[in-house]
Amino acid sequence: MTTENTAPTSENFPEGTLEPEYTLTEALGTDEAGVFTDVPDADRAHWMRARSFVQEDVLPVIAQYWDESEYNLDLVARMGELDLLRDGVAVPGMDEMSKLAAGLVTMELARGDGSVSTVAGVQGGLAMRSIAMCGSDEQKDRWLPDMAAGKLLGSFALTEPAHGSDSIGLETRATPVEGGYVLNGEKKWIGNGSMGGITVVWARSDEDGAVHGFVVPQDSEGYTGTTMRGKLSLRAIHQAQIRMENVFVPTENVLPNARSFRDTASVLFATRIGVGWAAVGHAQACYETAVQYAAQRVQFGRPLAASQIVQERLARMLSELTSIQTLVMAMTRKEEAGALTGPQASLAKYTATRTARQVAANARDLLGGNGILLENRVARHFADVEAVHTYEGTETVQALIIGKSITGFSAYN
Repeated sequence: MTTENTAPTSENFPEGTLEPEYTLTEALGTDEAGVFTDVPDADRAHWMRARSFVQEDVLPVIAQYWDESEYNLDLVARMGELDLLRDGVAVPGMDEMSKLAAGLVTMELARGDGSVSTVAGVQGGLAMRSIAMCGSDEQKDRWLPDMAAGKLLGSFALTEPAHGSDSIGLETRATPVEGGYVLNGEKKWIGNGSMGGITVVWARSDEDGAVHGFVVPQDSEGYTGTTMRGKLSLRAIHQAQIRMENVFVPTENVLPNARSFRDTASVLFATRIGVGWAAVGHAQACYETAVQYAAQRVQFGRPLAASQIVQERLARMLSELTSIQTLVMAMTRKEEAGALTGPQASLAKYTATRTARQVAANARDLLGGNGILLENRVARHFADVEAVHTYEGTETVQALIIGKSITGFSAYN
């Protein structure tokens, strides 16, 4: 029986019964092959700014927001202040950001958290890039600066409830009317689609049957964005199911250079390497957490790191991480030179996300029961990498693109 005078304290607990406080979030900068040794100073500055943001702003709070499935818009605003939202998109009045810098920022944000990385992927990689690639100069001036600054949230509405991998078959309709178009249809899995900003909607025109792009303010009459709940992954960003009933879009909000699904696909192609970079970030977070945990966790009278099987696991994870670091860097160099092909981009995404899943699973297992606790970091990445593996083209779709390149035969149908 415990009394006031004999209340338990750490001093009279049996030795070893108290849970140690693990320190698992140090940025180790793992680069065993020296892949990042020659990164130019300007690109490194973007990268290190993202790392500081992750260490100082993201990691101290993200587990709580992930657990509660809440979207921290203060983090988004901070990303805007630090120029971490635009994924390399050219913005009027802002300095150039290279494709390599964009990839390194994506990697670093994903090392912090998958939801945070996806914020930039949606805002910059998809919504801003659609306007930059397909919009008029007036439209770029109108929307891009506020989006880059985090003052205006953007979303990209392509996927529909019945059209995911076969998004080319989308059925949302755009009917020409005096002064613009009227949109009708539903979209699903739309990041930022219920946050009150703007949505780039891809719809099929009744006029020519082709897919066109439209910028729709989310406060438009007939637009309803419902935040999706019950997600296993990316719990700290909101995706929405969108319903559009006779939503009027004025002519000045129609993207003039979005004339077919080929233009939509060009936007997606430009983001695919970014997904590979995000996968590298997830793998790095899991590997570095496992390294730090193995050094601090004591079992059978010695650190886990002193065990042969643990060293073999860490070596395997390092091998896998190094391979995808090397791959995405090589493909980014090709992209910067204008030589990257669609199958090569698919190979990068396919390989990086598959490999990141393996690293995450191994790290989760190495942490044992502690590996399913959000406070110990790996669990978030273990769940989030599942979404990264699927979005921007599933593994199966990427495999078919690669397979067609290998064999010359299309197996899509």
